[in-house]
Amino acid sequence: MIIQQFNAAVVAVLKTKPFFTVAKWRHGFMLLCGAAMLFAYAPFQQAWLVPILLALWLLALVRSKTGKEAAFTSWWFAFGWFGTGISWVFVSIDQFGGVPLPVSLLLMVLLCAYLALFPALAGWLWFRLRRYTNGYSLFLLPVIWLVTEFLRGWLFTGFPWLSIGYAHTSFTLGNLAPHIGELGISVALLLIAISIAMLFLRKRFEWLFISLIIFALAWYAPRLNPMQASGETLQVALVQGNIKQDLKWNAEQQWPNLQAYLELTEPYYNHDLIIWPESAITYIEPLAQHHLANLDARLLAAGSTLISGIIDLDRSEDAFYNSMIVLGEQSGSSWFYGHNNRYQKHQLLPIGEFVPFESLLRPLAPLFNLPMSSFTRGAAVQPNLDANGVNIAANICYEVAFSRQIRANFNTDTQLLLTISNDSWFGNSHGPHQHLEIAKMRARELGRPILRATNNGITGVFDEMGNTLVRLPQFTTGVASTRVMLVAGTTYFARFGDLFAWLIAFVASLVSLRLPTAKNRAKNRA
Repeated sequence: MIIQQFNAAVVAVLKTKPFFTVAKWRHGFMLLCGAAMLFAYAPFQQAWLVPILLALWLLALVRSKTGKEAAFTSWWFAFGWFGTGISWVFVSIDQFGGVPLPVSLLLMVLLCAYLALFPALAGWLWFRLRRYTNGYSLFLLPVIWLVTEFLRGWLFTGFPWLSIGYAHTSFTLGNLAPHIGELGISVALLLIAISIAMLFLRKRFEWLFISLIIFALAWYAPRLNPMQASGETLQVALVQGNIKQDLKWNAEQQWPNLQAYLELTEPYYNHDLIIWPESAITYIEPLAQHHLANLDARLLAAGSTLISGIIDLDRSEDAFYNSMIVLGEQSGSSWFYGHNNRYQKHQLLPIGEFVPFESLLRPLAPLFNLPMSSFTRGAAVQPNLDANGVNIAANICYEVAFSRQIRANFNTDTQLLLTISNDSWFGNSHGPHQHLEIAKMRARELGRPILRATNNGITGVFDEMGNTLVRLPQFTTGVASTRVMLVAGTTYFARFGDLFAWLIAFVASLVSLRLPTAKNRAKNRA
């Protein structure tokens, strides 16, 4: 009786409310639903919102009468989603871009409008393909979503931020990360949303069994995790210098910046590994050889190793690289300029680290002439850093969002993951919190502890399950010190990557395919 009354109420709402049937109301409602996605991610972490808001999008999508309607319905949802979710980009444009406020707002609108095109494409493709499906056409959507998300993470170097699986990094579905990765969690969330939408469309509670099965598998998943403690530990110290961004690249600040990090590091030379963040050393590497040689000697004497971000200049090619170098290498030769125990950033940030259509854009505004915005790409796959015999898969800042690249640089001998960043560009916004959740997802996917050092936060050390071992508050000067337990074993994601995510989406799509009837087969034979 209660279920029947609930079903009747749902049907009445869907029939009487204009939110799904009248275009202008539907688009406005979708904008609000997409904007609410912000609260699913860090620092708000209301992850339960994701499947519900996606289900509302699906309920609006199925009421589209044309491909154009499906595209616009999806575009408005995505525009709200990105409009609030990446609003932290506005901080860097407004504070450091040197352009008037209206221009800053316009650039943000254009960026969000561009990113919204990919979900819009997913909605349009789904509508065009639904003619080949049965009454379960929504199950075709996960494989389409994966295609459009791949394009979003690849086209024009890609911008894979805010993938829906990141909202569940620290929650139950995050347990699936070692097995199917963040992309697989995204597929799982879409299937949960489809089950909720089918509950409303078909008015049968049996559809919720899909959600129950997925959550049950996620709850049980940690018992299948092959990670085991190796028995080896490492004492690490991550230094957060909290250097103001507007002073960082001032030539007169090069020595004071380095001195600040040296003073913070002084009590921690008894640690196995010390980490400084992205471009902590603001000297260009060949111009800092005297300082680096002295620091290397100090580390060698203390039996410690330090990894720092620095800008490298390859004089033979006149190419700048956003790099990491290893100092105090105990098991090899001392540091020297050009030493190959380094990492050079591959996935560069558009505008911030390279300017597309450079000759056209650079004259337009200071935004396109930010300090250090002419980097050269490092190789896509590079050897692990050797930090006193510990193999570390490294990446810098924005790269951590590219799971395929991080996995490509991971191997069975990798013992730690390391990401360094300078999130000072984004001020007191939700951007650094989202960045941290992305980094923790990489730890869960690959089954290795991750060290994250940043200039002004959020600096911390997290184990292979994404649990916090130590963490520094934002906008403070300090050192995060802890002992890390190293682990052994290889996750299924490390072995197979996104294969399982695509397989699950493909199998789900089979449910939606329209099988030929006897009548149609006879007609085709005729």
